[in-house]
Amino acid sequence: MRALAISLIVASFAWPVVLAGATWELVENRAPIWSGVVYAAASKVCHQRPERSFHTAGVKWPVCGRCSGLYLAAPIGALAAGVAIRRRTTAPRQMTWLALAAVPTAITLAVEWLNLAPVSSLARALAALPLGAMIAFVLVRTASGEP
Repeated sequence: MRALAISLIVASFAWPVVLAGATWELVENRAPIWSGVVYAAASKVCHQRPERSFHTAGVKWPVCGRCSGLYLAAPIGALAAGVAIRRRTTAPRQMTWLALAAVPTAITLAVEWLNLAPVSSLARALAALPLGAMIAFVLVRTASGEP
């Protein structure tokens, strides 16, 4: 397995831990220097809207519910790809599976945009789980040079 693929697997575990650590730092009322950096970095990939985010002890998480679901599922997909690579199993129709994994997220987006019903942060996170796992799976397989 290539170094880039291994790095992606490690990063898929590290990023949720970093996000949780930043939140915990603020919950514990510690000096928010490190958490400020993490929240600023997360703002580059997430809108961080409070009404769409989880909160712990009154502290908003660094990313919204949907991003939380993506990041929490990524280690599962990354590990699955690593196992598949080591066992030399093929990944049939990765892009088809990726498109299917995006369906729950697309449904929540459509419901939100069309104002059909309110969508909770939990619903956004749960809908994003398959997509997060599949994105990580495809990225790790691609980084390893596997088809």
